[in-house]
Amino acid sequence: MKSIHIFIGIVVVFLTIASCGGVKEPATNVNELPAIFPDYIGVTVPKNVAPINFGVDGATDMVVRFTTDGVEEVVAGNDYIDIDQDVWYLLLDHALKSDGRIGVDVSVWDEHHPEGVRYKKFHITVSPDEVDRYVAYRLIPPGYESWNTMGIYQRDLSSFDEEPIVENSQNNNGCVNCHSFADHNPAKGMMFHARGRGGGTVLYSADKGLRKIALENLGLQKSGTYPMWHPSGKYIIFSSNVTRQSFYGHSLDKIEVYDQMSDLILYDVARNDVVADQRFTDSLNWETFPAFSPDGKWLYFCTAKAVRMPIDYDKLKYSICRVSFDEHTGKFGPEVDTIYSASKMGGSVSFPRLSPDGRYLLFTWADCATFPIHHKEADLKMMDLQQGGKMVDVSALNSNDVDSYHSWSSNGRWVVLSSKRIDGRYTRLFLAHWDGKRFSKPMLLPQRRPKHNAERLYSYNIPEFYNSPVELDKDQMAKLFEVGK
Repeated sequence: MKSIHIFIGIVVVFLTIASCGGVKEPATNVNELPAIFPDYIGVTVPKNVAPINFGVDGATDMVVRFTTDGVEEVVAGNDYIDIDQDVWYLLLDHALKSDGRIGVDVSVWDEHHPEGVRYKKFHITVSPDEVDRYVAYRLIPPGYESWNTMGIYQRDLSSFDEEPIVENSQNNNGCVNCHSFADHNPAKGMMFHARGRGGGTVLYSADKGLRKIALENLGLQKSGTYPMWHPSGKYIIFSSNVTRQSFYGHSLDKIEVYDQMSDLILYDVARNDVVADQRFTDSLNWETFPAFSPDGKWLYFCTAKAVRMPIDYDKLKYSICRVSFDEHTGKFGPEVDTIYSASKMGGSVSFPRLSPDGRYLLFTWADCATFPIHHKEADLKMMDLQQGGKMVDVSALNSNDVDSYHSWSSNGRWVVLSSKRIDGRYTRLFLAHWDGKRFSKPMLLPQRRPKHNAERLYSYNIPEFYNSPVELDKDQMAKLFEVGK
């Protein structure tokens, strides 16, 4: 792929130089938007994000002009453009000093337009709100029994750098899953589960280092599944689930993943002990997907009346409840409030996540059951807790396919969500800006090669923002996973 970069301060001078420098000019103009991938038309980008490289299928040559604040940058390529990172950040900086927008003018040469065609100009908006520099996710094949190649990775959103936090080649090829961070800060606390031989729950913090615990040997002797750290770093709340899967004979959804029981347990980090409240461990109700409020004073969780599974899977409807929590005693309050009632408001909900200011509750909605990643109708919904639980329009986040797991940035201005909207099979990551009133159009996670998003045959699972890189000692990790330890 060839790449040409020209940066001139005055557009009139630029056009003269571009003509002399041999930058191609298309023969015709059309009043339609280009069919670019990823679709970055009209998106809002953070001021610290990597270049949004994009391409056009079938193009033999492309010329893209970026204009803002009286300056213009030209990038030429074949079927995609590779924007120099220094120039990209210069464009972002100039946009923020003017109207906050970058104009994008795309010209394409292909078999239908051998002399070239210039498409209608579009704009992207540059937000002054930074996004947390790192996001962690699991990469996993979308099959149902394959575990031999998977891992948890971290991506530097200011560049294209990706590196493993842990790969299951380090864990005797067992499953690694359910990573979580305390208050967006790995130094305060992070964890993940390692399943299989030599496995356990792996914890890390700057003061206590790397260690492995066996939750099933503590307290009520229940294993942990879905976690969330208390923002203080003193506790981790887990759901303890017995999970199964069944396959459909005739359905748009290929598989149903469901629980046959689930309870809540609380791990006390300092005491290395597990405690529980009997209200959340009985067999009449199933509790799952716990989430602390950002101030640590409330625990939100999903709950449903137990039904016969998998026979009555379509009758399984989860609501969202909350109970107060005392950080000093590790005790839950007496009252349990229903925040979203499935019986009154419909559907079944999962993954409750509160904005850092505690005002908004974002969650995933599906027709039924508890594993929305396999439900094509799954969408995101949001409640304004300061307005009595009023529903907020977040339709901008949703698509015609699965939209499921999500998390907030530490400043509450960005959400990362997983969606199958690209091909209906693999979950990809999208960023969307929240300005306090509405979400922007989600933008696909930028990659140096745009088709990388389509060609990578792995799903992105459980995206979580955090603010500093995870650096775990590989030798210590290897010792943790030695069988018998």
